[in-house]
Amino acid sequence: MSLVSTLVVLLLCAWCAILLVYRRRLLRLWREPVLAAPVLIIESDDWGPGPASHVAALERLIALLARHRDASGQAAVMTIGAVLAIADTAAIRAGEISCYRRQRLCDSDGAAMREALLAGRARGVLALQLHGMEHYWPPSLLTVARRDAEVRDWLETAAGSDTERLPSALQSRWTDVTTLPSRPLPESEIRAAVAEEVACFETSFGARPLVAVPPTFVWTEQVERAWAEAGVRVIITPGRRLTGRDHAGRPGGCDRDILNGERGAGGVRYLVRDLYFEPALGHRPERLCDELARHFALGRPALIETHRFNFTGEQAETAYAALETLLEQARARWPGLRFMSAEALAAGQVRGAEWLVRDRARRLEVWLRRAARVDRLRKLAWSSGLALPAWALLAVLGAWRRGEEHG
Repeated sequence: MSLVSTLVVLLLCAWCAILLVYRRRLLRLWREPVLAAPVLIIESDDWGPGPASHVAALERLIALLARHRDASGQAAVMTIGAVLAIADTAAIRAGEISCYRRQRLCDSDGAAMREALLAGRARGVLALQLHGMEHYWPPSLLTVARRDAEVRDWLETAAGSDTERLPSALQSRWTDVTTLPSRPLPESEIRAAVAEEVACFETSFGARPLVAVPPTFVWTEQVERAWAEAGVRVIITPGRRLTGRDHAGRPGGCDRDILNGERGAGGVRYLVRDLYFEPALGHRPERLCDELARHFALGRPALIETHRFNFTGEQAETAYAALETLLEQARARWPGLRFMSAEALAAGQVRGAEWLVRDRARRLEVWLRRAARVDRLRKLAWSSGLALPAWALLAVLGAWRRGEEHG
């Protein structure tokens, strides 16, 4: 065998080894649904019981969303991660933090916010999702408050709704953060808490939740399974499952990475929310539109995370203007843009909606682009030369598609 033949054989062996190592990831990327139309979903968390100013902020958002419609006539949709209860800080103070008390959205005190949420749903611009009974685990909150002056001050002075002021670790609901690193919650307590929050959601909105958004994206397989048994069908994720908080209080304990459309415990379906738009923190529509373009090129939906504090805090006017600009720019840049809820997106992926790509050549093109975004695989492909035939195939497929479009 000549030197050239030997090198070719070694090169082919190296390529086969790379593909073998990454075969599972590549197969998952192939199975991930490919969207033919750009899909934009704005996801806003933390809305729940609160002052009248929060209700007014939500009503203003409803009016803003209704002004923007896609080519099919669907208004812009904001999914609402609903928090169903807040700490009754006055009652807790009276009991000297000896027992937890809550104010629920389904009680009379939450009537104004509940009616605003239902009105937005009736207009087709709000989709209601479960965020949690509270944005924390109440036993952890009380335990930490007894020894931490900052948390105790929050309980003694806050109205209960501004959970953003709590230490980050305490804002996680599905892990015990009384000490760090956090500890798993007993499964019996998880099941009881899930049953309670699902019942409260149904009482508040007239139907059980089909979509859940874990607070701070920290949750476990046991939580998934309990949600699934209670009727939840879709879980919003950041592309991985984080199960706890580390020594520094940071989210950690990743036990799986996630792609759109994959299944979890109990048969729940995952969607990935990995775009962030917090105008109060300086995020600009122009930058986000560039990120939208990258998602749409990969046939993926754009689930955009934003939070209530943007529209209720000191920077609210900036946030409203930024959201208006974002919707205007997105509609102008992508005339075929589709607005929908996460629930509708997940259902369409299951049933094979018309906005899913079925053509294998187009799917192969998108698959190659997705594979090129896997960092280590991309580096190995370029260092071994595997990227060259992949790039050539991508160029051929792109030229063919453009010819089809213009033919």
